[in-house]
Amino acid sequence: MSQKYHVIVIGAGSTGTATAHDLALRGLQLTVIERGEIASGTTGRNHCLLHSGGRYAVTDHEGAVECIDENLTLRQIMRDGLELNDGLFVAVDESDLAFKDTFLEGCASCGIPARDIPVKRALEIEPYLNPKILGAVQVPDGVFDPYRFCLSFLATAKKNGATVLPYHEVVGLLMSGQAVSGVKVLDHRTGKQYEIGADLVVNATGPWAGKIAAFANVDVPVLPTAGVMVSISKRLNQMVVNRLNKPHDGDIVVPQRMTSIIGTTSWKVDDMDAIHIPQEHVDKMIEFGEKMIPALRDNPIRGVMAVARPLIGKKSADEREVSRTFAGFDHAHDGVENFVTISGGKTTTARGMAEKISDIVCAKLGVSAPCRTREVVLESYRSYYNN
Repeated sequence: MSQKYHVIVIGAGSTGTATAHDLALRGLQLTVIERGEIASGTTGRNHCLLHSGGRYAVTDHEGAVECIDENLTLRQIMRDGLELNDGLFVAVDESDLAFKDTFLEGCASCGIPARDIPVKRALEIEPYLNPKILGAVQVPDGVFDPYRFCLSFLATAKKNGATVLPYHEVVGLLMSGQAVSGVKVLDHRTGKQYEIGADLVVNATGPWAGKIAAFANVDVPVLPTAGVMVSISKRLNQMVVNRLNKPHDGDIVVPQRMTSIIGTTSWKVDDMDAIHIPQEHVDKMIEFGEKMIPALRDNPIRGVMAVARPLIGKKSADEREVSRTFAGFDHAHDGVENFVTISGGKTTTARGMAEKISDIVCAKLGVSAPCRTREVVLESYRSYYNN
């Protein structure tokens, strides 16, 4: 029964590709539409951090629980794309050290495995750490390659019949009365515009979700929030290194291949496609990052990047206080049928986000098919080009 329904997923970042995998596994016909290359939006310019949830254990319980749950799931299903190198939260000053007990309690309440380790041991593991650190806690962080992360989901979706259309931009929604019946797309490779019909459309475009929703005259409470990251041209840490305190600017260094990525600042933006990178934000990354790893100052910058995060919240909210959880929206509540949006969350929580929105999609279409993405092992990202 499910095969008679055609669903379009707009966006081929982590959320869209995970949703495509989930729905294809449930037997629906799937078309994934992405205006650029796979993972070329927010997902492709993030920290590459497989979250343990430690960063949010004290300030955002819900987001932290989602992260550790999905972290453990991804370790089982994504066997060709993760670097399971763990993470350290390090105390640089007395304020950090005083936060340690609160941090450990927060991790325990969220189910995050965390253990206090001797400073001497931390320095043995990470010789570039500031030798004056006062404490260290180890958590199950990890690292992923964003492109390969998304390709793993898409390779599996394609194996189950999905069609993927990169370089196709959605320039409008087809409407049949008060219901969405498909999309208008621009093929950037040929310059041609055409229409694709569908029984239901999923808006998984992250910070651009509001732009797509506006085609149907509905609103979604997405708060686009930018963050600057600085990539250093040497891998100075093998584990993810975090500042042992509440989330702040320049409080994390993520190893990615042969580089180290420092992040991140946070501020609201209006234009997600033209984010100006203030030099003072770059300077902050070096200034705060070197408190944990002094050698960051002595190595050349490989690159600087900024991207908008799709936080769920009101425009008046303080972006540092907005939860990193996610939300699914059935726009039938806005008077528009056959149109849903999924946004917020982290790349780490993409599978869980996909499960939630896929449940909504199936309920709307009357399809009875359980989620199987917790158990099904993903195809290698290499298989994307073979299917």
